[in-house]
Amino acid sequence: MASYDFIFDGLGLRDWCDGGASSAPMSMADLLGKARGSAEPAASIWDLPFPSMDALNHACPAFPQARELTKGLETGFLSIKDGLSVVLDPLTQPLSWALEGALWLFQTSPWWIMIPLILLVVRLVARSWGLVAFVGACIGFLAFINHYEYAMQTLAIIFVCAFICVLVGVPIGIAMSRSDTFQRIAIPILDMLQTLPPFVYLIPLIFLFSVTEPKLYGIAVIVYAIVPVVRLTNLGIRLVDKEVIEAADAFGMTKRQKLWGVQIPLALPNIMAGVNQTIMMSLAMVVIASMVSAPGLGVLVLRGIRNLELGVGLVSGLGIVLLAVMLDRVTKAALARVNAAQKQ
Repeated sequence: MASYDFIFDGLGLRDWCDGGASSAPMSMADLLGKARGSAEPAASIWDLPFPSMDALNHACPAFPQARELTKGLETGFLSIKDGLSVVLDPLTQPLSWALEGALWLFQTSPWWIMIPLILLVVRLVARSWGLVAFVGACIGFLAFINHYEYAMQTLAIIFVCAFICVLVGVPIGIAMSRSDTFQRIAIPILDMLQTLPPFVYLIPLIFLFSVTEPKLYGIAVIVYAIVPVVRLTNLGIRLVDKEVIEAADAFGMTKRQKLWGVQIPLALPNIMAGVNQTIMMSLAMVVIASMVSAPGLGVLVLRGIRNLELGVGLVSGLGIVLLAVMLDRVTKAALARVNAAQKQ
């Protein structure tokens, strides 16, 4: 006799319970329990199990198990997978082309062109010779230990995905700042995207796209990293001083003129902070996405884990740290320049 037989007996559902059985596959725990014999009811209230789906199934075989829930979700997703693929494949194919093009450019360009070009970009963005020297030393170290190609692959993916995150995320943040209704709808979605474990993003994408397609890991990186730039764009525009907005209204500025001439320039520090966080999250997801064929330094980390190669894992991890510090310092230097320009 199971612990919760009294519920179904009291409701008069015993005939229903005895007439059906769960169709879910048995778990290993159920198989072991069946081998040991049927479960005994709780000896006292202290041993009473929580009335979960599995506990109720022990009392009534017709009651669904938790495994039926997961099996139903899987069956439902697989039933619409082909239809989703037909719609999503052409929409996401440009992402594959962009990633393939960036990877080709970063890998085929000679080091004596790519490294000076990167340093020139750092100089233009940060206006700091010290930071240029630091970035040059980091890239030189990665090249010296034969990690240059892997580092360029990682930078290429981050470049494409972070650019798309900003291109899509900033307009969404602007729309949120202009509509309280849209903000109420978007915030729960952003909360969900920000709290989901990174590995969860990969599960539906593996079923929808081929592992050999760059868009698989590209979509995972974009969805994971887009949240900060959306949130901080919305926050930055909403934090613009109301007196400044009233002054703009007094000058007869239209909504478009206020947005581009007043709100976005004043919100730029917050937007740049969002870009910084988006780039950092892109780097984190690129490393995890090496599990689904994303190239770069994450491949070496994965190799170190799989083959128990401690040195490979540690050195590639150091390379990821150097890339993260480089990207963080450059974006923060750009943010400092924006703040300094606004104070003048």
